[in-house]
Amino acid sequence: MQPNVISKIYIDGEFVTPHGTELFDLYNPATGQVIGQVQLADQVDAEAAIAAAKRALPAWSATSREERIDALRRLHDAAAARLEDLREAVGIEYGGPVRNRYLVDSTAGAFADMIKTLETFEFTRQVGNAVVEMAPIGVSGLIMPWNSDAFFIADKLATALAAGCTAVIKPSEMSATQTQVLTEALHAAGLPKGVFNIVTGRGDVVGTTINRHPDIAKISFTGSTEVGKIIMREASDTLKSLTLELGGKSPSIILDDANLEEAVSGALGSGFVNSGQACVAGTRILVQENQLDDVLALITKKVEADHPVGDPRDPATAIGPMVSQRQWERVQSYIQRGVDEGARIVVGGPGRPEGLPDGYYVRPTVFADVTNDMTIAREEIFGPVLSVITYRDENHAVEIANDTTYGLHAYVFSSDPARARRIASRLEAGRVSVNGGFEQLSPFGGFKQSGLGREYGSFGLEGFLEPRSVML
Repeated sequence: MQPNVISKIYIDGEFVTPHGTELFDLYNPATGQVIGQVQLADQVDAEAAIAAAKRALPAWSATSREERIDALRRLHDAAAARLEDLREAVGIEYGGPVRNRYLVDSTAGAFADMIKTLETFEFTRQVGNAVVEMAPIGVSGLIMPWNSDAFFIADKLATALAAGCTAVIKPSEMSATQTQVLTEALHAAGLPKGVFNIVTGRGDVVGTTINRHPDIAKISFTGSTEVGKIIMREASDTLKSLTLELGGKSPSIILDDANLEEAVSGALGSGFVNSGQACVAGTRILVQENQLDDVLALITKKVEADHPVGDPRDPATAIGPMVSQRQWERVQSYIQRGVDEGARIVVGGPGRPEGLPDGYYVRPTVFADVTNDMTIAREEIFGPVLSVITYRDENHAVEIANDTTYGLHAYVFSSDPARARRIASRLEAGRVSVNGGFEQLSPFGGFKQSGLGREYGSFGLEGFLEPRSVML
C-alpha cells in the first residue's frame, strides 16, 4: 500500500502544491514503520512565501490593537477546535504519551497568552521630550524544532502577529502531519492572505533561504545550539534581528534541607519531561554528598514506579519513544559513553526496554559517580538520560551548576524559600524554577550558548518590535 503523501504547503492564504519534488518519509516512532510522506518545499517555494508576506506587511502592520486581538482570538478558537486531531497526530508521528501532551494542549493557549499580553502592552512611551514608538520589525522567519511543532508554531506566530509583523514559518519536515492539522486550523481563522505562510522543507534549503533573504527582517528559531550558530552566520550579511532559543544542560539542585521525596520526584519530572526530548530538561541532578545514598534509593524506586516507558497510547506511559532511529542511536551512544568514562548505571542502561523490541524506545537511565567534566554531564543528549553529581556545600553546588556552556533553565529544591531564592539569583540561567514554580508569561531564553533574546509575554513581543524615537 502506498503511504499517504502530504503534498500541500500554505502560501498567500492558499494550499498549493510545492515547486519542490523531494519526498521525505514520515515514521511512527513507536513502531519504526513508515506512516506517510511529505513533499518538501524548495527555495522557489520559500521565496514565494517571503514575497507573499512582504505584500501583506503594509496592511497588517497598520492594524489596530483591537484588530490584532480579534485575529488572535479567531486563531485561538480555530486551534482549540482541532486539539483532539493534534493530540492524535502527535501520538502517531512523534510518540508523545497521552498523559504528557501539555504542549499540544498549550497550542491554543499560546494565542490566549498573547491576547493577554497585547491588551496592556504600551506601543507608545514617553522618554523626556521624545515619543518612542514600538514599530513592527517587518517580515519574520519562524523556524521550528521537531519536539513540539504545534506549540512553537502557535507561540511564535501569535507573537509576530501581535507585533504587526507578517510571517514565513518553516516547520520541521519530521512533523509534517502535525503541521498539516494546525495549518488547516489556522486557515479556518480567516486571516488576510499572506499574513502567515507555512513552508515545510529542509533547513539547508528552505531555512537557508529564509536566513539569507534580504526581505526577512527577523528570525525566531528554536532548536540546537549548532544550528543556531549556522543561522547567525547566514543571517549576518543582512544583520537580521535574532531570537535564538537553543540547547540546555539544566541543573536540578537538591539542597540539603529539601523534602527528599518531593525533590527527587520534581527532579525526575524535570529530567524526563517530554521523554527527555526537551531543551529545558534537568539532566544534571546535584545532590549533597551526605545525601547521595538516600537520593539514589529514591531514584531507583521512583523511576520504575512513576516513569514507565511504553506505548504512547497507554495512559500509564510517561516516557515514549525517541523521535527517530537517528535520535535513538544518538542516545545509545551517550549511554555507552557514560559507561566508558566510568559513570555507574543506577537505573536503565543501553538497549531497548524489555518487551519493546520495535520502535525507538530507550531505557530511562540514571548515572551516579558522574563528574562535571564527563561527556554525559556536558553535552545535550536529548533523551531520558540523567546524571547525579555530588556537591560539598552551597557554593560548590552553584559552581557546578554554572560550569557549563549552556544557561537555559535551572531547578532548585528547598524547604526554605529565601534560601532557594538566594541560590537561584546566582545561577546563570534564563529561567529558574523553585520547587516546581512556573509562570508561562515570564521571559524564556538562555544565557551563554543557550541563545539570544527572549520569548513569551511582553519580553517576547518586544523582540518583534523596533523602537523609533520621535523627538519634539
